[in-house]
Amino acid sequence: MELPAKARTFSLRLILACALLALLVAAGWYWMREKPVAVVVSQVALGSVEATVANTRAGTVKACRRARLAPPSGGQIARLLVHEGERVAAGQVLLELWNKDLSAQEKVARQQLNVAQAGIQQACTVAAQFERDAERTRQLKARGFISDARLDQALSDARARRAACEAARADGGQARERIAVAQAGLDRTQLRAPFAGIVAEVTGELGEFTTPSPPGIPTPPAIDLIDDSCLYVSAPIDEVDAPHVQVGMVARITLDAIAGRHFNGKVRRIAPYVLDLEKQARTVEVEVRFDDPAATKALLVGYSADVEIVYTTRSNVIRIPTAALLDGSKVLVLRASDKRLEERQVRTGLSNWDNTEITGGLKAGEQIVTSLDRAGVKAGARVVVEQTSKPKP
Repeated sequence: MELPAKARTFSLRLILACALLALLVAAGWYWMREKPVAVVVSQVALGSVEATVANTRAGTVKACRRARLAPPSGGQIARLLVHEGERVAAGQVLLELWNKDLSAQEKVARQQLNVAQAGIQQACTVAAQFERDAERTRQLKARGFISDARLDQALSDARARRAACEAARADGGQARERIAVAQAGLDRTQLRAPFAGIVAEVTGELGEFTTPSPPGIPTPPAIDLIDDSCLYVSAPIDEVDAPHVQVGMVARITLDAIAGRHFNGKVRRIAPYVLDLEKQARTVEVEVRFDDPAATKALLVGYSADVEIVYTTRSNVIRIPTAALLDGSKVLVLRASDKRLEERQVRTGLSNWDNTEITGGLKAGEQIVTSLDRAGVKAGARVVVEQTSKPKP
């Protein structure tokens, strides 16, 4: 039996209304459904964990030898033989003060030595002749040809001439000492490099006067010399961490000027006292030398540096990135079954900035979240893995 036209129209409208309602419900569900959060995860794995201490304030790259040089005596700069940035050899003259008076004194002393040497030759030649005459006189006396008085006279003359020879030699020695004194005075007007290195700074110009630093009054050095073949880092360590550090421990050195690279080193010295600076924590100065001197060729003295000293290492232990730890030693574990996050309590062991040892609560192969700072990352959240970070070696 065919429905009236009005009934058919009502049925069609009812169907359309139901379809529209279903569409609205589906759209609402779609827009209101729980959206998964994109996260970065890391796989729990076995590896090594190091316990380290680091400096509390920036350290400094220093040279093993650095000399701020000044002449032993003051005077006017007559010769300036080097310039900043120049490499010099040990013993090389760097500058010379006016010393014409001392140079003249040395020349006089050398002339006096020449005169003294001539006198020595003359006196000793005569002494040798008199000694030969005395010997012939002794032989004649033995044969009875001359008297005892004549023999005594010959021997006395030989001894006197020998004494004159020795006196002339003593005068020669004094002349040599006068030369040494004059040379010492000249040396005091010359500034020599105590070791091979590079000239960092020159203070003074030709014709200017320079003086050594009086006691208790620091003055700029005439020449600042650096031995850049040997560098180390001096850095302050908190007094609480200082008992962990021992000479010879392995360390890693990083420099602000060379990002992304670290240098291997070893602790070479620990200060025997605690440094107490006003309004700062008490620290102990630690020196770390570079293992490979060749790797420091491009480094400059004065660079800021950080050191990380390794005092304990545990190998083949379960570890996670330290960044994955929540307050209270908790982590967010990704459940493989439903892709939701589960908060789990863990027990930790050794820890550093990169890795933390896990002694309980996790097993190798599980995945934990490391992107904890993202919105919506919490226990129970449904997630999608955006990236799986690889554990650092």
